[in-house]
Amino acid sequence: MAQSSVRGEGTRDRVPHADQADRHGWHDSPQEEGGGEGSGGSNRSGPTARTDARHHGGTPRSGRRGKRRILRWVASVLSLLILGTAGAGYLYYRHLNSNIKKDELNLGKNPMAEHRANAAGQTPLNILLIGSDARNSKANQELGGARETFDGPPLADVQMLVHVSADRSNMSVVSMPRDTVLKIPECTERDTGKTYKATGWKLTNESLDRGGPGCTVATWYQLTGITIDHFMMVDFAGVVSMADAIGGVPVCVRDNVHSRTSDGKGSGLKLAEGTHPIKGEQALQWLRTRYGFEDGTDLARTHAQHMYMNSMVRELRKSTKLTDPNKLRSLAEAATSALTVDTGLDTVGKLYDLAEELKLVPTGRITMTTMPNFYSQRPGFEGKVEPKQPDAEQVFRAIREDIPLDGKASKRKAAAPSKDPAAPSAQIGVQVRNGTYTDELGAAQGRATDITAVLAGKGFTRATAAKQQADPLERTAVFFPSAELEGDAQAVAKALGIPVTSVKKSTEVSGVTLVVGADWREGNAYPKAAATDNGKAPESARPLNGDDTTACMDVQEGFTW
Repeated sequence: MAQSSVRGEGTRDRVPHADQADRHGWHDSPQEEGGGEGSGGSNRSGPTARTDARHHGGTPRSGRRGKRRILRWVASVLSLLILGTAGAGYLYYRHLNSNIKKDELNLGKNPMAEHRANAAGQTPLNILLIGSDARNSKANQELGGARETFDGPPLADVQMLVHVSADRSNMSVVSMPRDTVLKIPECTERDTGKTYKATGWKLTNESLDRGGPGCTVATWYQLTGITIDHFMMVDFAGVVSMADAIGGVPVCVRDNVHSRTSDGKGSGLKLAEGTHPIKGEQALQWLRTRYGFEDGTDLARTHAQHMYMNSMVRELRKSTKLTDPNKLRSLAEAATSALTVDTGLDTVGKLYDLAEELKLVPTGRITMTTMPNFYSQRPGFEGKVEPKQPDAEQVFRAIREDIPLDGKASKRKAAAPSKDPAAPSAQIGVQVRNGTYTDELGAAQGRATDITAVLAGKGFTRATAAKQQADPLERTAVFFPSAELEGDAQAVAKALGIPVTSVKKSTEVSGVTLVVGADWREGNAYPKAAATDNGKAPESARPLNGDDTTACMDVQEGFTW
């Protein structure tokens, strides 16, 4: 922890953490043209300016780009789910291995923490699904237009973290909006050795162009502290045939809907009120639709995608249409050709093993969520989004600690106490620092002094409040530099009711250091919800259960017929 300067508590200095971590996103109309770009915003005029200002993607893009992006999103879902339901017949085709492209898991300079085992010695599984908009092949270029973007940098425009619990009883999926404002860590390409320095504020989808998917993984880890085991990145080649092979996915709208504006924007989706099976071009329209769903934003589109994904899982698991060997073979060819994976998933056999793990989770224990967020007011990024605290941290913590987002029980093992005995409280030196700053609320002043007094009242008379403020920390943590101080650090956490999982080793501190995070902005007692919540997703995450067959999209005013 840097301590090279001494400043007032209202200023900021560096502390170790894994919480911080423009091109714009996809649109849904062939008639939409690109507009002028700024450092993170865009200027608009005309009849759809108000709606566009609420759209997270920013500057309008070609609808054919939108089609391509949603194709690769479908590929990301199907690549996991088809492999998990189609059976083992296609595994005999060894040449499928050569279809799979490989890349490094983590291009960041910080190694990810190891998983904690549950009571049965099992560990959770986290897979990051990445949808790339790269147009680096003839097949990808032919699936859409936008020739001006053929040589442009790839963007990670779809990002979904799939968490499978250690006991394989439940699955949680968290989508991060593509225009989330964060900081991208330093990333180094393995093949070339080229290093991309850590950035200031950027959009999360730009991480892919900084060495590859391993930088997107590193960005997720820096923001959330979630250890990621694998990634699966997909483009859109061959995805249409995969979508058709399912044979139709039921979706529901609460009113007649036609996704078309007066000036020709929209996906073109036209459905009557009620539930309908969709496939092919109509499925693509559903997944692309922004104009016409809810409030016309990307968050509405994400919610529609979650509904489709859950419905697709149910269809795949009950379908008898995927028993045809020829159909399985074509699906396997399409899926493996579309995939780029980390080296831990670089064969069909490994993918099959992964799929077998995914099949263990019943659909009723699948929970789809979106990272809780708020509209940024950061200059240059107005209309983009940032993590909404404390809700976003509640979701991230649940996944880090393998707590189901549906609030139901899961077998998990509490963090083990240190084997190093703690010194008497009066002999433990503790530095307390204020890391409560958030962009939404600023810093809660005086927190280091307040919590130092709390510690002193509990017998930690050597606790001192640092004058300098720490870097923002979303979750309160106790850091220690070496094994002989781990017991002391855990004693501090226990005295304050802080989970032992928040006690961490760091070479950047010289002694036991308590950083009061954004989850403890007020009060003398560590918030009970932060310490003991059951992990159930907050309503701001829009949780959707995999067995919910009643889910139905609200239709935006002005898009009915």
